[in-house]
Amino acid sequence: METTTIAIIDDHKIVRQGLKELLQRLGSYNVIHEFEDGEEFLNALPLADPPQLYILDYSMPNKNGLEVLSELEKHTEEYRVLFLTQQFDEAIIHEAYMLGARGFLHKNCTAQELKHAVDTIVTQGYNNISEILKHMRNHQVSPPETRNTIILSEKELEFLTLVCAEEEYTYVQMAEIMGTAVKTVENYRTSLFERFGIKTKVGLVLFSFKYRLTKPFL
Repeated sequence: METTTIAIIDDHKIVRQGLKELLQRLGSYNVIHEFEDGEEFLNALPLADPPQLYILDYSMPNKNGLEVLSELEKHTEEYRVLFLTQQFDEAIIHEAYMLGARGFLHKNCTAQELKHAVDTIVTQGYNNISEILKHMRNHQVSPPETRNTIILSEKELEFLTLVCAEEEYTYVQMAEIMGTAVKTVENYRTSLFERFGIKTKVGLVLFSFKYRLTKPFL
């Protein structure tokens, strides 16, 4: 079984140590980096050996979790972040997703909930797309922007619809549904990323939401 590499950013040493020991008991997980606050973490970027997943706290000195997320893309193009925090505030959750977080868990979660979140973020890109969609719908405070300036091909729209589906399809599953090769699906993703400045699957969901391009936002 392939080992999943992880970095933990949390200002409490006992939390970092507890998470590290728990993950080692849960499966093939290896915590390769630990940082005691957001500023220390950002100053260390880019990492020579970046992990597959960052587990990030919200309440930290110097820079909190949201401030870290807002600066991450300046330092690295690809990052998967799981927010693990006591601050289970709706506004914080929404902002974290808007900034590219792939999942959000309370520190009272069970070991199996943590394992599921880590595994699905690493293998599928996000933990729970239905939760992300719920937050996007619940926090829409202004009319959606017009879609008239967005021109997509029929296949790109089909791909985007699958990305936004609550079934949380992998790219392999999308290729099967679309009757094409995985490489072709990846090309649709790359084209959208480059044309519209999108960096993540979550970004694709937010893009569709913003312009009302596909279900469930139509």
